[in-house]
Amino acid sequence: MLSKMGVLPDHLIESLLGAGKIKTDRALDQDQVQPASIDLRLSNVAHRIRASFLPGRKQRVSDTLGQTGMQLHSFEIPENGAVLETGCVYLVPLSESLNLPDGIAGRTNPKSSTGRIDLFTRVVTDFGTTFDQIPKGYSGPLWLEISPRTFPILVRPGDRLAQLRLRHSHGEDLREETVSINLKGEPDEPIGWRAKRHGGLIDLRALGGHDISRFWEPLYAHHNRLVLDPEEFYILASREFVKIPNMQAAEMAPIAPELGEFRAHYAGFFDPGFGTNSGGSRAVLEVRSRDVPFILEHGQPIAKLVFETMASAPEKIYGGAHSHYQGQGLKLSKHFRSGDES
Repeated sequence: MLSKMGVLPDHLIESLLGAGKIKTDRALDQDQVQPASIDLRLSNVAHRIRASFLPGRKQRVSDTLGQTGMQLHSFEIPENGAVLETGCVYLVPLSESLNLPDGIAGRTNPKSSTGRIDLFTRVVTDFGTTFDQIPKGYSGPLWLEISPRTFPILVRPGDRLAQLRLRHSHGEDLREETVSINLKGEPDEPIGWRAKRHGGLIDLRALGGHDISRFWEPLYAHHNRLVLDPEEFYILASREFVKIPNMQAAEMAPIAPELGEFRAHYAGFFDPGFGTNSGGSRAVLEVRSRDVPFILEHGQPIAKLVFETMASAPEKIYGGAHSHYQGQGLKLSKHFRSGDES
């Protein structure tokens, strides 16, 4: 199918759809295929499970789900929505399934808007031993584990919380760039946001329909440092402005864990063209301290960008009509009203 290694662009993803190598139980959304990925959609049923799991090399997800005590209850996700509560773990079959050719593997990540509302998600496959990794030639269903951490959410069939990037083999990564934190700003401009617990329900379809002040507390520069409180959730921005060339894609990856007791970034794909129609876009970082209060300093390394080459040029690049975060600075998810944020 391909002679060149690298990340599959939009037109090759569409070819896989046309050939039945990516299957879906409903018509594609118009903007579902991105420059270097395809969004994955929820089906109409959810399973509340006791704990997260991996099925292992000998089992399908459905077999593990059927074991005694694993599933607490199942329910339909109606067209008008169902509420997923904080602190609970859900498993939802996705509308998309795969029958990949030999040599094609994949990786999944939460979408940017998913990570920015502290919604923890990861994809599970049959016979899977790792989350978010799709082995070469995989044939079978995809399941999404969902755990709202701070806000309960209202979901509907067809909602898109995760995305899939496909690769022909796995060429060498082009390079890595360190991403550091920005904690310097004007006195009246937030340098970050801290989530308010008990802020209320987030309706995933209500874009721009939620009041920022109800859900978020602004944080301001103070001696170019910030103390992270344990288990609180923060939205921060990178000091660097990121640009992704048109023939490359990038993924945000954890930096060495010994550099700090915190976790940064749940959502990590950057499409070709991100930040290129402006002076660059800051990377928005979702950050949580682990066990103890932790001081972040301005310019402190917090993550890294891993660049990969594209297998061929995408027909569209990031920055079009559906690109919500092009040219972003510190920016909350698209669910919150614009104009109130930096």
